[in-house]
Amino acid sequence: MTLHAPYDSDNIFAKILRGEMPCVKVFEDDNILSFMDVFPQSEGHTLVIPKAPSRNLLETNAKDIGRLFGSVQRIAKAVETALKPDGIIITQFNGAPAGQTVFHTHVHIIPRYESKALGAHGGTGEMADMGMLQELATKISAEL
Repeated sequence: MTLHAPYDSDNIFAKILRGEMPCVKVFEDDNILSFMDVFPQSEGHTLVIPKAPSRNLLETNAKDIGRLFGSVQRIAKAVETALKPDGIIITQFNGAPAGQTVFHTHVHIIPRYESKALGAHGGTGEMADMGMLQELATKISAEL
């Protein structure tokens, strides 16, 4: 699959943005949505997406990139304050060979805890308990 294929408006994040699929929301404004990853690599794994459709960072409008990463920084700080991890991974994949599994631009905020192994990427792990995700989202949102 090429990096510059047409945008698929039926991807899971597009469905979340349209309200056709649920999510555990952390933050939302006119341009950005942040929610808990349902297949977290670590406790508190949060996703941040632009609302404007784009498959990857290479296809995202520069203005939207600025808004996206401003929000990523703000939410990562809230994750740090709320969950007190030992470190935080901030990552973004472009294209399937790079690890991208949902073809809507998104950034992962993954808290790291020294005593806990990092889970698998890409929905291959166990789906998280929705109640636990809501508790984490509430803690993170309170710090925004």
